[in-house]
Amino acid sequence: MNTQPHRDLRPRKLRSIFALTVLAGLVASLVSTRAADAHCQIPCGIYGDDMRFQMLDEHITTLEKSMAQIEEIGASGSPNWNQLVRWVENKDTHADEIASIVTEYFLQQRIKPVEDQASPEFQKYVTELRYCHEILVHAMKAKQTTDHAHIEALRTLVHDLAHSYLGESK
Repeated sequence: MNTQPHRDLRPRKLRSIFALTVLAGLVASLVSTRAADAHCQIPCGIYGDDMRFQMLDEHITTLEKSMAQIEEIGASGSPNWNQLVRWVENKDTHADEIASIVTEYFLQQRIKPVEDQASPEFQKYVTELRYCHEILVHAMKAKQTTDHAHIEALRTLVHDLAHSYLGESK
């Protein structure tokens, strides 16, 4: 019978590296975890369509202000690079929020597929899909540039989607 105490054969340095790797993995998983979305995807039946359109309008206005601030800071003789970076990040975040609302709320939950291609509902469905796709493209372009034409396009498209979706006349 062996009466010697069990001796760990791994060097202390290897154990430290292993512990740091585990810790780094844990921290990375916590940091990369996305915050809960504003609306669930468990068909709860509680929808705030008007609120979503208001949110889209607010995100567009924030994009516009971010673009203006980026242009102003960038044109300065001695730009404040920290503020410039913050405005770029802000612009990107709000463009992502627009994309999130369009995909996770409207496309995944609210705009339902229509099978009968001869029905008027099918044309409405196709129109709303087109608006959503164009909104996504202009939100992406707004992330890539400071071209205010994308702001105007977003405003028009969100307005047109709202009127089609809510059944209101323009």
